[in-house]
Amino acid sequence: MTEREAFIALLDTEEPHKCDAIILLEGDGFSRYKKAVSLYKSHIAPLICFSGGFDDEKSGAFTYEKIKPLILKSEVPEKDFILEGKSKNTYEQAVEIMSLAQQNNWKRIVLVASHYHSYRAFLTFLCVQKQKVPDLLIDMAAVKNLDWYDETGWGKRIDLLASELDKIDAYQKKNNVASYVEGLEYLKWKNQKPGKF
Repeated sequence: MTEREAFIALLDTEEPHKCDAIILLEGDGFSRYKKAVSLYKSHIAPLICFSGGFDDEKSGAFTYEKIKPLILKSEVPEKDFILEGKSKNTYEQAVEIMSLAQQNNWKRIVLVASHYHSYRAFLTFLCVQKQKVPDLLIDMAAVKNLDWYDETGWGKRIDLLASELDKIDAYQKKNNVASYVEGLEYLKWKNQKPGKF
């Protein structure tokens, strides 16, 4: 088994723990918000933070203004739904969320992303976390009930997965994502850590 395969297998079994904030990553249209709402209603965290300010429906980047009414309609109070709207890509999302974590003294967050994006998102956040907020714990809550072969308008998710894996390889050379080994070590360490928050 390769390090990549081991990392994917381990991340796929992630179960979020009680945390300070649910980070709803922009992308994949309207596919992710229900997972964030479900986590909120399960009392995983008292807050949902929508992260992203890239307005491009052709790529599936639906803005906060388009997602917000759906979140509020799902009976999440407006005071418990906030925006991080500066970021235009996953790396910038990680940087901005780490700043919010520092400002708000967050100890643990859970990322919500589509299954195909979860690997790069997690490794990107881990890379920035090590530099900015090394004590912050990161959980992953991938949206797994999405059709891999559905034509979304921005591509089939199976093809988007291949693109994401290519991006991980490319961004590792720029030190914008953690390596698969670092991801594995972090997940093993976190799972053995006593006291889950």
